[in-house]
Amino acid sequence: MTDSTVSAGGADLRPIERRVTAELIARHDRPGPRYTSYPTAVEFHEGFTEADYLERLVAADAATNDPLSLYMHLPFCEERCLFCGCHVIVTRHREAAKPYLELLKREVELLAARLPHRRGFAQLHLGGGTPTYYTPAQLTDLLTHTFRYFHAVPGAELAVEADPRVTTPEHIDALADLGFNRISFGVQDLTPEVQEAINRIQSLEQTARLVKHARSRGFRGINVDLIYGLPLQTPESFERTIEAVIGLEPDRAAVYSFAFVPWVRGHQKKIEETQLPDAETKVALFAIARERFLRAGYEPLGMDHFARPDDELAKAKRAGRLRRNFQGYTVLPGDDVVGLGISAIGDVRGAYVQNEKKLSTYEERINAGSLPVARGIMRTNDDEVRRVVIHELMCNFRVDTTMVERRFGIDFATYFAADLDRLAAHEREGFVRITPTLIEATPIGELFVRNLAMCFDRYQQEKHAAESAPVFSRTV
Repeated sequence: MTDSTVSAGGADLRPIERRVTAELIARHDRPGPRYTSYPTAVEFHEGFTEADYLERLVAADAATNDPLSLYMHLPFCEERCLFCGCHVIVTRHREAAKPYLELLKREVELLAARLPHRRGFAQLHLGGGTPTYYTPAQLTDLLTHTFRYFHAVPGAELAVEADPRVTTPEHIDALADLGFNRISFGVQDLTPEVQEAINRIQSLEQTARLVKHARSRGFRGINVDLIYGLPLQTPESFERTIEAVIGLEPDRAAVYSFAFVPWVRGHQKKIEETQLPDAETKVALFAIARERFLRAGYEPLGMDHFARPDDELAKAKRAGRLRRNFQGYTVLPGDDVVGLGISAIGDVRGAYVQNEKKLSTYEERINAGSLPVARGIMRTNDDEVRRVVIHELMCNFRVDTTMVERRFGIDFATYFAADLDRLAAHEREGFVRITPTLIEATPIGELFVRNLAMCFDRYQQEKHAAESAPVFSRTV
Protein backbone atom coordinates (compact mmCIF):
# COMPACT_ATOMS: atom_id res chain seq x y z
CA MET A 1 0.00 0.00 0.00
CA THR A 2 1.36 3.42 -0.92
CA ASP A 3 1.01 6.70 0.93
CA SER A 4 -0.79 8.29 -2.02
CA THR A 5 -4.43 9.26 -1.84
CA VAL A 6 -6.86 6.70 -3.23
CA SER A 7 -9.74 8.14 -5.24
CA ALA A 8 -13.07 6.37 -5.72
CA GLY A 9 -16.44 7.58 -6.83
CA GLY A 10 -15.08 11.09 -7.30
CA ALA A 11 -14.17 11.42 -3.61
CA ASP A 12 -10.69 11.64 -2.13
CA LEU A 13 -10.28 8.83 0.35
CA ARG A 14 -7.47 8.63 2.87
CA PRO A 15 -6.12 5.16 3.55
CA ILE A 16 -4.40 4.50 6.85
CA GLU A 17 -0.75 3.66 6.35
CA ARG A 18 0.21 0.11 7.20
CA ARG A 19 3.41 1.41 8.68
CA VAL A 20 2.43 1.90 12.31
CA THR A 21 5.26 1.25 14.71
CA ALA A 22 4.94 -1.13 17.62
CA GLU A 23 6.19 1.65 19.90
CA LEU A 24 3.38 3.98 18.76
CA ILE A 25 0.78 1.31 19.39
CA ALA A 26 2.24 0.44 22.77
CA ARG A 27 1.84 4.03 23.92
CA HIS A 28 -1.73 4.54 22.69
CA ASP A 29 -3.41 1.14 22.66
CA ARG A 30 -5.20 1.24 26.00
CA PRO A 31 -8.68 0.56 27.37
CA GLY A 32 -11.27 3.05 26.20
CA PRO A 33 -14.97 3.38 25.31
CA ARG A 34 -16.46 2.88 21.83
CA TYR A 35 -18.78 5.82 22.51
CA THR A 36 -22.04 4.41 21.27
CA SER A 37 -23.26 6.75 24.00
CA TYR A 38 -21.94 9.54 26.16
CA PRO A 39 -21.97 9.17 29.10
CA THR A 40 -21.11 5.53 28.45
CA ALA A 41 -23.08 2.62 29.87
CA VAL A 42 -20.68 2.18 32.80
CA GLU A 43 -22.07 5.43 34.20
CA PHE A 44 -25.66 4.14 34.25
CA HIS A 45 -26.94 3.62 37.79
CA GLU A 46 -29.89 2.05 39.60
CA GLY A 47 -30.87 5.41 41.05
CA PHE A 48 -32.57 6.05 37.74
CA THR A 49 -35.96 4.35 38.13
CA GLU A 50 -39.18 3.64 36.30
CA ALA A 51 -40.61 6.87 37.71
CA ASP A 52 -37.79 8.81 36.03
CA TYR A 53 -38.47 7.03 32.75
CA LEU A 54 -42.18 7.79 32.97
CA GLU A 55 -41.37 11.48 33.35
CA ARG A 56 -39.18 11.32 30.25
CA LEU A 57 -41.95 9.58 28.30
CA VAL A 58 -44.41 12.32 29.22
CA ALA A 59 -41.96 14.87 27.79
CA ALA A 60 -41.39 12.71 24.72
CA ASP A 61 -45.11 12.32 24.08
CA ALA A 62 -45.45 16.10 23.83
CA ALA A 63 -43.19 16.13 20.74
CA THR A 64 -46.04 14.90 18.56
CA ASN A 65 -44.44 15.82 15.23
CA ASP A 66 -41.15 14.02 15.86
CA PRO A 67 -40.82 10.35 14.90
CA LEU A 68 -39.46 7.78 17.33
CA SER A 69 -36.74 5.22 16.85
CA LEU A 70 -37.62 1.75 18.16
CA TYR A 71 -35.09 -0.90 19.14
CA MET A 72 -36.33 -4.40 19.94
CA HIS A 73 -33.92 -6.89 21.52
CA LEU A 74 -34.38 -10.57 20.63
CA PRO A 75 -31.69 -12.28 22.70
CA PHE A 76 -32.00 -15.98 21.81
CA CYS A 77 -29.30 -17.88 19.90
CA GLU A 78 -28.77 -21.53 19.01
CA GLU A 79 -25.07 -21.41 19.92
CA ARG A 80 -22.74 -19.03 21.69
CA CYS A 81 -20.11 -17.42 19.47
CA LEU A 82 -17.02 -16.98 21.60
CA PHE A 83 -16.30 -13.45 20.34
CA CYS A 84 -19.78 -12.19 21.23
CA GLY A 85 -20.19 -9.23 23.56
CA CYS A 86 -23.98 -9.02 23.27
CA HIS A 87 -26.54 -9.96 25.90
CA VAL A 88 -27.80 -13.34 24.67
CA ILE A 89 -29.64 -16.44 25.86
CA VAL A 90 -28.40 -19.67 24.30
CA THR A 91 -30.79 -22.58 23.82
CA ARG A 92 -31.70 -24.97 21.03
CA HIS A 93 -35.11 -25.54 22.65
CA ARG A 94 -37.19 -23.07 20.75
CA GLU A 95 -40.30 -23.75 22.81
CA ALA A 96 -38.51 -22.22 25.77
CA ALA A 97 -38.07 -18.99 23.79
CA LYS A 98 -41.71 -18.58 22.73
CA PRO A 99 -43.01 -16.92 25.95
CA TYR A 100 -40.54 -14.08 25.47
CA LEU A 101 -42.46 -12.92 22.41
CA GLU A 102 -45.61 -12.50 24.47
CA LEU A 103 -43.69 -10.46 27.02
CA LEU A 104 -42.39 -8.21 24.26
CA LYS A 105 -45.89 -7.73 22.91
CA ARG A 106 -47.06 -6.72 26.39
CA GLU A 107 -44.17 -4.25 26.72
CA VAL A 108 -45.20 -2.71 23.39
CA GLU A 109 -48.67 -2.17 24.85
CA LEU A 110 -47.30 -0.67 28.08
CA LEU A 111 -45.08 1.70 26.16
CA ALA A 112 -47.84 2.74 23.77
CA ALA A 113 -50.06 3.62 26.73
CA ARG A 114 -47.40 6.13 27.81
CA LEU A 115 -47.08 7.61 24.32
CA PRO A 116 -50.71 8.15 23.30
CA HIS A 117 -49.91 11.07 20.98
CA ARG A 118 -46.64 9.87 19.50
CA ARG A 119 -46.78 6.59 17.61
CA GLY A 120 -44.85 7.23 14.39
CA PHE A 121 -41.33 5.88 14.01
CA ALA A 122 -38.53 6.65 11.55
CA GLN A 123 -36.49 3.60 12.57
CA LEU A 124 -37.22 0.10 13.77
CA HIS A 125 -34.28 -2.15 14.51
CA LEU A 126 -34.45 -5.82 15.47
CA GLY A 127 -31.22 -6.74 17.25
CA GLY A 128 -29.93 -9.69 19.16
CA GLY A 129 -29.03 -12.30 19.86
CA THR A 130 -30.40 -13.66 16.64
CA PRO A 131 -33.74 -12.17 15.58
CA THR A 132 -34.07 -14.83 12.87
CA TYR A 133 -33.83 -17.50 15.57
CA TYR A 134 -37.61 -17.18 15.52
CA THR A 135 -39.68 -18.53 12.64
CA PRO A 136 -41.04 -16.21 9.95
CA ALA A 137 -44.54 -16.76 11.36
CA GLN A 138 -43.43 -15.82 14.89
CA LEU A 139 -41.71 -12.65 13.68
CA THR A 140 -44.77 -11.74 11.63
CA ASP A 141 -47.00 -12.12 14.67
CA LEU A 142 -44.72 -9.99 16.87
CA LEU A 143 -44.36 -7.23 14.31
CA THR A 144 -48.01 -7.19 13.28
CA HIS A 145 -48.84 -6.67 16.95
CA THR A 146 -46.26 -3.87 17.19
CA PHE A 147 -47.69 -2.14 14.13
CA ARG A 148 -51.11 -2.00 15.76
CA TYR A 149 -49.60 0.50 18.19
CA PHE A 150 -46.75 2.15 16.27
CA HIS A 151 -46.57 2.99 12.57
CA ALA A 152 -43.74 3.72 10.18
CA VAL A 153 -43.52 7.26 8.80
CA PRO A 154 -42.77 7.71 5.08
CA GLY A 155 -39.17 6.78 4.32
CA ALA A 156 -38.68 4.87 7.58
CA GLU A 157 -35.84 2.39 7.99
CA LEU A 158 -36.85 -1.07 9.18
CA ALA A 159 -33.73 -3.08 9.87
CA VAL A 160 -32.87 -6.56 11.09
CA GLU A 161 -29.67 -8.34 12.13
CA ALA A 162 -29.39 -11.78 10.54
CA ASP A 163 -27.22 -14.82 11.18
CA PRO A 164 -26.78 -16.59 7.81
CA ARG A 165 -26.60 -19.94 9.58
CA VAL A 166 -30.26 -19.82 10.65
CA THR A 167 -31.77 -17.24 8.30
CA THR A 168 -33.81 -18.55 5.36
CA PRO A 169 -35.24 -16.92 2.23
CA GLU A 170 -38.62 -17.29 3.94
CA HIS A 171 -37.41 -15.06 6.77
CA ILE A 172 -36.40 -12.40 4.26
CA ASP A 173 -39.71 -12.74 2.41
CA ALA A 174 -41.73 -12.33 5.61
CA LEU A 175 -39.74 -9.28 6.70
CA ALA A 176 -39.95 -7.71 3.24
CA ASP A 177 -43.72 -8.20 3.27
CA LEU A 178 -43.80 -6.28 6.57
CA GLY A 179 -41.90 -3.35 5.09
CA PHE A 180 -38.34 -4.14 6.19
CA ASN A 181 -35.75 -2.59 3.91
CA ARG A 182 -32.40 -2.93 5.74
CA ILE A 183 -30.53 -6.08 6.71
CA SER A 184 -27.14 -6.78 8.26
CA PHE A 185 -25.47 -10.18 7.91
CA GLY A 186 -22.93 -11.37 10.46
CA VAL A 187 -19.90 -12.95 8.77
CA GLN A 188 -16.93 -12.02 11.03
CA ASP A 189 -14.35 -14.16 9.17
CA LEU A 190 -14.42 -16.84 6.47
CA THR A 191 -11.22 -18.69 7.40
CA PRO A 192 -12.08 -22.23 8.67
CA GLU A 193 -9.45 -22.18 11.44
CA VAL A 194 -10.68 -18.84 12.74
CA GLN A 195 -14.29 -20.00 12.60
CA GLU A 196 -13.39 -23.09 14.62
CA ALA A 197 -11.62 -20.94 17.22
CA ILE A 198 -14.67 -18.68 17.71
CA ASN A 199 -17.36 -21.39 17.35
CA ARG A 200 -18.90 -19.73 14.29
CA ILE A 201 -18.94 -22.13 11.34
CA GLN A 202 -20.56 -20.72 8.19
CA SER A 203 -19.81 -20.70 4.49
CA LEU A 204 -19.53 -17.84 2.04
CA GLU A 205 -22.24 -19.49 -0.03
CA GLN A 206 -24.77 -19.22 2.82
CA THR A 207 -24.31 -15.48 2.98
CA ALA A 208 -24.13 -15.01 -0.80
CA ARG A 209 -27.51 -16.68 -1.35
CA LEU A 210 -29.17 -14.51 1.28
CA VAL A 211 -27.59 -11.26 0.04
CA LYS A 212 -28.86 -12.00 -3.46
CA HIS A 213 -32.34 -12.85 -2.22
CA ALA A 214 -32.54 -9.76 0.02
CA ARG A 215 -31.58 -7.57 -2.90
CA SER A 216 -34.25 -9.18 -5.08
CA ARG A 217 -36.84 -8.36 -2.39
CA GLY A 218 -35.96 -4.67 -2.34
CA PHE A 219 -33.61 -4.51 0.65
CA ARG A 220 -31.05 -1.70 0.34
CA GLY A 221 -28.24 -0.64 2.60
CA ILE A 222 -27.32 -4.34 2.82
CA ASN A 223 -24.52 -4.63 5.37
CA VAL A 224 -21.93 -7.29 6.21
CA ASP A 225 -20.25 -7.39 9.64
CA LEU A 226 -16.60 -8.42 9.99
CA ILE A 227 -14.32 -8.55 13.02
CA TYR A 228 -10.56 -8.09 13.14
CA GLY A 229 -8.35 -9.25 15.98
CA LEU A 230 -9.89 -12.71 16.27
CA PRO A 231 -7.78 -15.76 17.20
CA LEU A 232 -5.63 -17.19 14.40
CA GLN A 233 -6.31 -14.32 12.01
CA THR A 234 -3.36 -13.37 9.82
CA PRO A 235 -3.01 -10.51 7.34
CA GLU A 236 -3.10 -13.01 4.47
CA SER A 237 -6.19 -14.87 5.65
CA PHE A 238 -8.12 -11.71 6.52
CA GLU A 239 -7.32 -10.20 3.15
CA ARG A 240 -8.91 -13.26 1.51
CA THR A 241 -12.01 -12.77 3.68
CA ILE A 242 -12.21 -9.09 2.69
CA GLU A 243 -11.90 -9.90 -1.00
CA ALA A 244 -14.64 -12.54 -0.74
CA VAL A 245 -16.96 -10.11 1.03
CA ILE A 246 -16.31 -7.39 -1.54
CA GLY A 247 -17.32 -9.97 -4.15
CA LEU A 248 -20.77 -10.07 -2.53
CA GLU A 249 -21.14 -6.36 -3.41
CA PRO A 250 -22.76 -5.29 -0.13
CA ASP A 251 -23.84 -1.66 0.14
CA ARG A 252 -22.11 -1.33 3.49
CA ALA A 253 -19.55 -3.14 5.61
CA ALA A 254 -18.62 -2.84 9.26
CA VAL A 255 -15.15 -3.96 10.34
CA TYR A 256 -15.21 -4.09 14.12
CA SER A 257 -12.28 -4.44 16.48
CA PHE A 258 -12.62 -7.59 18.58
CA ALA A 259 -13.31 -6.52 22.15
CA PHE A 260 -11.55 -9.14 24.24
CA VAL A 261 -13.11 -8.59 27.68
CA PRO A 262 -13.11 -11.96 29.48
CA TRP A 263 -13.59 -10.18 32.81
CA VAL A 264 -17.00 -9.07 31.49
CA ARG A 265 -17.91 -11.92 29.13
CA GLY A 266 -16.92 -15.15 30.86
CA HIS A 267 -17.36 -17.28 27.74
CA GLN A 268 -14.41 -15.43 26.15
CA LYS A 269 -12.15 -17.26 28.60
CA LYS A 270 -12.50 -20.23 26.23
CA ILE A 271 -10.47 -18.30 23.67
CA GLU A 272 -6.77 -19.06 23.75
CA GLU A 273 -5.27 -15.65 24.41
CA THR A 274 -1.99 -16.77 22.85
CA GLN A 275 -3.85 -17.22 19.54
CA LEU A 276 -4.90 -13.57 19.39
CA PRO A 277 -2.96 -11.33 16.98
CA ASP A 278 -0.54 -8.99 18.68
CA ALA A 279 -1.28 -5.26 18.62
CA GLU A 280 0.84 -4.52 15.56
CA THR A 281 -0.73 -7.36 13.57
CA LYS A 282 -4.20 -6.27 14.64
CA VAL A 283 -3.56 -2.79 13.27
CA ALA A 284 -2.32 -4.34 10.03
CA LEU A 285 -5.57 -6.34 9.74
CA PHE A 286 -7.66 -3.19 9.85
CA ALA A 287 -5.31 -1.34 7.50
CA ILE A 288 -5.72 -4.15 4.96
CA ALA A 289 -9.50 -4.07 5.28
CA ARG A 290 -9.55 -0.31 4.85
CA GLU A 291 -7.24 -0.40 1.84
CA ARG A 292 -9.25 -3.11 0.09
CA PHE A 293 -12.61 -1.46 0.65
CA LEU A 294 -11.31 1.90 -0.56
CA ARG A 295 -9.81 0.34 -3.67
CA ALA A 296 -13.16 -1.29 -4.35
CA GLY A 297 -14.84 2.13 -4.32
CA TYR A 298 -16.25 2.23 -0.80
CA GLU A 299 -16.07 5.37 1.31
CA PRO A 300 -14.97 5.33 4.98
CA LEU A 301 -17.56 6.17 7.63
CA GLY A 302 -16.55 6.85 11.19
CA MET A 303 -13.94 4.60 12.69
CA ASP A 304 -14.91 1.20 11.27
CA HIS A 305 -17.64 1.39 8.60
CA PHE A 306 -17.54 1.61 4.81
CA ALA A 307 -20.27 2.33 2.26
CA ARG A 308 -20.67 2.65 -1.48
CA PRO A 309 -20.71 6.28 -2.65
CA ASP A 310 -24.39 6.05 -3.63
CA ASP A 311 -25.43 4.58 -0.27
CA GLU A 312 -27.44 6.82 2.05
CA LEU A 313 -24.80 6.66 4.79
CA ALA A 314 -22.07 7.85 2.44
CA LYS A 315 -24.30 10.68 1.22
CA ALA A 316 -25.05 11.66 4.82
CA LYS A 317 -21.34 11.69 5.66
CA ARG A 318 -20.61 14.07 2.79
CA ALA A 319 -23.46 16.33 3.90
CA GLY A 320 -22.41 16.26 7.56
CA ARG A 321 -25.64 14.46 8.56
CA LEU A 322 -24.13 11.16 9.72
CA ARG A 323 -25.14 10.25 13.24
CA ARG A 324 -24.51 7.38 15.63
CA ASN A 325 -26.62 5.60 18.22
CA PHE A 326 -26.71 2.21 19.93
CA GLN A 327 -27.71 0.56 16.64
CA GLY A 328 -24.75 2.01 14.73
CA TYR A 329 -24.34 4.78 12.17
CA THR A 330 -27.58 6.19 10.87
CA VAL A 331 -29.17 8.76 8.58
CA LEU A 332 -32.66 9.01 10.10
CA PRO A 333 -32.25 9.03 13.86
CA GLY A 334 -35.50 9.23 15.75
CA ASP A 335 -35.61 12.19 18.07
CA ASP A 336 -36.03 9.68 20.89
CA VAL A 337 -34.86 6.05 20.90
CA VAL A 338 -37.07 3.62 22.80
CA GLY A 339 -35.70 0.20 23.78
CA LEU A 340 -37.85 -2.90 24.17
CA GLY A 341 -36.82 -6.29 25.53
CA ILE A 342 -34.25 -7.44 28.05
CA SER A 343 -31.12 -5.27 28.31
CA ALA A 344 -32.41 -2.87 25.62
CA ILE A 345 -31.17 0.72 25.93
CA GLY A 346 -33.20 3.79 25.07
CA ASP A 347 -32.33 7.47 24.74
CA VAL A 348 -35.35 9.56 25.70
CA ARG A 349 -35.48 13.31 26.35
CA GLY A 350 -32.01 13.69 27.80
CA ALA A 351 -31.82 10.32 29.57
CA TYR A 352 -30.39 6.90 28.80
CA VAL A 353 -32.62 4.07 30.01
CA GLN A 354 -31.76 0.37 30.20
CA ASN A 355 -34.15 -2.51 30.76
CA GLU A 356 -33.65 -5.42 33.13
CA LYS A 357 -31.01 -7.86 31.91
CA LYS A 358 -32.28 -10.94 33.72
CA LEU A 359 -35.17 -12.65 31.93
CA SER A 360 -36.97 -13.70 35.11
CA THR A 361 -36.86 -10.15 36.51
CA TYR A 362 -37.97 -8.70 33.18
CA GLU A 363 -40.90 -11.15 33.16
CA GLU A 364 -41.92 -10.18 36.71
CA ARG A 365 -41.90 -6.49 35.88
CA ILE A 366 -43.88 -6.89 32.68
CA ASN A 367 -46.47 -9.17 34.30
CA ALA A 368 -46.88 -6.56 37.05
CA GLY A 369 -47.68 -3.95 34.41
CA SER A 370 -44.45 -2.03 34.91
CA LEU A 371 -41.92 -0.78 32.42
CA PRO A 372 -38.85 -2.93 33.22
CA VAL A 373 -36.31 -0.18 33.92
CA ALA A 374 -33.15 -1.42 35.63
CA ARG A 375 -30.89 1.62 35.45
CA GLY A 376 -30.07 4.73 33.47
CA ILE A 377 -28.74 8.25 33.72
CA MET A 378 -30.03 11.78 33.25
CA ARG A 379 -27.57 13.79 31.19
CA THR A 380 -26.31 17.09 32.55
CA ASN A 381 -25.77 20.18 30.42
CA ASP A 382 -22.06 19.38 30.40
CA ASP A 383 -22.84 15.83 29.22
CA GLU A 384 -24.85 17.22 26.31
CA VAL A 385 -22.03 19.49 25.15
CA ARG A 386 -19.41 16.76 25.36
CA ARG A 387 -21.74 14.24 23.76
CA VAL A 388 -21.96 16.36 20.61
CA VAL A 389 -18.18 16.84 20.41
CA ILE A 390 -17.45 13.15 20.93
CA HIS A 391 -20.08 11.98 18.46
CA GLU A 392 -18.84 14.42 15.80
CA LEU A 393 -15.36 12.94 16.18
CA MET A 394 -16.62 9.37 16.10
CA CYS A 395 -18.89 9.95 13.08
CA ASN A 396 -17.02 12.44 10.93
CA PHE A 397 -13.49 12.61 12.38
CA ARG A 398 -13.93 16.35 12.77
CA VAL A 399 -15.55 18.93 15.05
CA ASP A 400 -16.72 22.31 13.83
CA THR A 401 -16.05 24.25 17.03
CA THR A 402 -18.08 27.27 15.89
CA MET A 403 -21.13 25.00 15.52
CA VAL A 404 -20.67 23.84 19.12
CA GLU A 405 -20.31 27.43 20.30
CA ARG A 406 -23.51 28.53 18.55
CA ARG A 407 -25.47 25.52 19.72
CA PHE A 408 -24.54 25.75 23.39
CA GLY A 409 -23.62 29.40 23.84
CA ILE A 410 -20.05 28.72 24.98
CA ASP A 411 -16.55 29.78 24.06
CA PHE A 412 -15.03 26.47 22.91
CA ALA A 413 -11.42 27.28 23.79
CA THR A 414 -12.36 28.38 27.29
CA TYR A 415 -14.86 25.64 28.03
CA PHE A 416 -12.54 22.89 26.80
CA ALA A 417 -9.22 24.37 27.85
CA ALA A 418 -8.08 21.30 29.80
CA ASP A 419 -9.38 18.96 27.11
CA LEU A 420 -7.53 20.83 24.38
CA ASP A 421 -4.35 20.60 26.44
CA ARG A 422 -4.75 16.81 26.44
CA LEU A 423 -5.53 16.83 22.74
CA ALA A 424 -2.40 18.85 22.00
CA ALA A 425 -0.28 15.83 22.91
CA HIS A 426 -2.00 13.91 20.11
CA GLU A 427 -1.41 16.85 17.76
CA ARG A 428 2.32 16.54 18.44
CA GLU A 429 2.04 12.84 17.54
CA GLY A 430 0.43 13.80 14.22
CA PHE A 431 -2.97 12.32 15.10
CA VAL A 432 -5.03 15.52 14.89
CA ARG A 433 -5.02 19.02 13.44
CA ILE A 434 -6.33 21.79 15.71
CA THR A 435 -7.33 25.28 14.54
CA PRO A 436 -9.53 27.91 16.23
CA THR A 437 -12.55 26.66 14.23
CA LEU A 438 -11.83 22.99 13.47
CA ILE A 439 -10.56 19.82 15.10
CA GLU A 440 -9.82 17.11 12.54
CA ALA A 441 -8.23 13.68 12.83
CA THR A 442 -5.39 12.92 10.42
CA PRO A 443 -5.42 9.66 8.43
CA ILE A 444 -3.29 7.94 11.08
CA GLY A 445 -5.29 9.63 13.82
CA GLU A 446 -8.47 8.01 12.53
CA LEU A 447 -7.07 4.74 13.83
CA PHE A 448 -6.85 6.28 17.29
CA VAL A 449 -10.11 8.24 17.16
CA ARG A 450 -11.28 6.67 20.42
CA ASN A 451 -8.17 8.09 22.08
CA LEU A 452 -8.98 11.52 20.65
CA ALA A 453 -12.55 11.31 21.91
CA MET A 454 -11.35 10.30 25.37
CA CYS A 455 -9.71 13.73 25.72
CA PHE A 456 -13.23 15.20 26.00
CA ASP A 457 -14.61 12.51 28.31
CA ARG A 458 -14.93 14.01 31.78
CA TYR A 459 -15.84 10.66 33.35
CA GLN A 460 -12.78 9.00 31.83
CA GLN A 461 -10.47 11.73 33.13
CA GLU A 462 -11.99 12.16 36.59
CA LYS A 463 -13.22 8.66 37.39
CA HIS A 464 -11.64 5.89 35.31
CA ALA A 465 -8.14 7.09 34.44
CA ALA A 466 -6.61 5.79 37.69
CA GLU A 467 -8.52 2.49 37.86
CA SER A 468 -6.30 -0.57 37.93
CA ALA A 469 -8.92 -3.04 36.72
CA PRO A 470 -9.95 -2.67 33.05
CA VAL A 471 -13.41 -1.29 32.35
CA PHE A 472 -13.33 -1.04 28.55
CA SER A 473 -11.86 -2.96 25.63
CA ARG A 474 -8.61 -1.72 24.08
CA THR A 475 -8.75 1.14 21.61
CA VAL A 476 -6.85 -0.61 18.80
